[in-house]
Amino acid sequence: MKRLLALLLFAAGLAPAEPRVVALPGRSPLVTFRIVFLTGAASDPAGKEGAAALTAAMLAQGGTRELAYKQILDAVFPMAASVSAQTDKEMIAFSATTHVDNLEAFYKLFRAMLLDPGWRKDDLDRLRDDAVNFLRVSLRGNNDEELGKEVLYGELYAGRPYAHHNAGVVSALQKLAMADLQQFYRQQFTQANLVLGIAGGYPEEFVARMKRDFAKLPAGKRAAVKLPAPRPVGGIQVTMVEKDTRSVAYSLGFPIAVKRGHPDYPALLVAQSCLGQHRSSGGRLFDRMRQVRGLNYGDYAYIEYFPRGMFQFEPDPNLARRQQIFQIWIRPVEPPTAHFALRLALYELDRLVTKGLTPEEFERTRAFLTKYANLLTSTKSAELGYALDSQYYGIPEYGSYLKSSLARLKLEDVNRAIRKHLRTGDLRIVVIARNCEELRKKLLGNDPSSMTYNSPKPEEVLAEDKIVERWKIDLKPEAVRIVPVEKVFE
Repeated sequence: MKRLLALLLFAAGLAPAEPRVVALPGRSPLVTFRIVFLTGAASDPAGKEGAAALTAAMLAQGGTRELAYKQILDAVFPMAASVSAQTDKEMIAFSATTHVDNLEAFYKLFRAMLLDPGWRKDDLDRLRDDAVNFLRVSLRGNNDEELGKEVLYGELYAGRPYAHHNAGVVSALQKLAMADLQQFYRQQFTQANLVLGIAGGYPEEFVARMKRDFAKLPAGKRAAVKLPAPRPVGGIQVTMVEKDTRSVAYSLGFPIAVKRGHPDYPALLVAQSCLGQHRSSGGRLFDRMRQVRGLNYGDYAYIEYFPRGMFQFEPDPNLARRQQIFQIWIRPVEPPTAHFALRLALYELDRLVTKGLTPEEFERTRAFLTKYANLLTSTKSAELGYALDSQYYGIPEYGSYLKSSLARLKLEDVNRAIRKHLRTGDLRIVVIARNCEELRKKLLGNDPSSMTYNSPKPEEVLAEDKIVERWKIDLKPEAVRIVPVEKVFE
């Protein structure tokens, strides 16, 4: 009861000198922090894309006015603690966990990192190099999965605040000066944008102390960045990224007007999970593409931003956004079967849109999601993160919100939401591949893409293949463009 009464101490009308708080007190000897600023990459000034992420990195991985970063690392190492920063479009989150026995010593450092940064040139040089190397090497060179997803977002939000990668673009990063980061810090790291999150066995008076400390930030004024609606896709558009890679990766999707709190969110979540739950073998895409035909490894669908998917099973919290997209991810596909694989993915999406879910699929998926909600908040840090996100979206605690919504949901609600929000003829496709011109000719030619197998397949699969191999992808030559990978994120 005490935990329920103390769950949320958040009110939009609080005076600037009284920072907002989401608190989850408990008996755990661990104390978890999530300090969130309601700003991010969408607020990067024009020509300074990367300012938000680099500023956050300077706080979490740089020194304070009194201590160099090496001294901070030496101090927190015996505490088995660390500070991490996550920058998204509209949230910057600083997270940390420490044992209550080390709370005083750790909090002194943590507070100084966020409120009294050192702004040292060597930290800036190191972290800027890290950001450039992440874009050019880690993402562009070594991670086709994330590369395709991020290029898709850039294409769908072209000319909009969401268009550039959260880390920025290389040309802007290389020009960012310390004064740019200090200005972003002064303008965006304010009490108006601040929400303090804390969970665990902290002393009763500790929250009031945090509020007093962070009241030292400038008052500021809450003014969320203006977000124009994404431009209509206009039929099927394809962006092919030419890269020396052995396999083909697809990311395809379109903007949707559904986020947490929208009446159709639970229904669309059921549809997405049935089509392709992340890292799960129960989805239609996984079944028809991998299990039945052995085409590739992963076939999943999403209705919320889900970065770093190759490293984890559940999404991170504090990636809340006012605009989301529906997305399908397919990879890795061998080049000889790439044309057929894309057709099969579009065929399955079309089947979902035109026929919806069966009663059995609906019941199975709803039962899965009801239990899956518990996994999302299985750690105190995740539980705190989801509580912060629920405040952002204006919904109850996520687990209870989702479970109660699913309990009321009916099959016709899901199929109606599918017909309303999903489509097959107006979407953006991103391809990461080698010899893109060859695949481009196949896509534009719409010639049959016959499948052959090393082992016998059931007649129903072979019959379905005959439909899929001639599935028309309605493309015009000007709707397919090829981009060298070296130009992406530059």
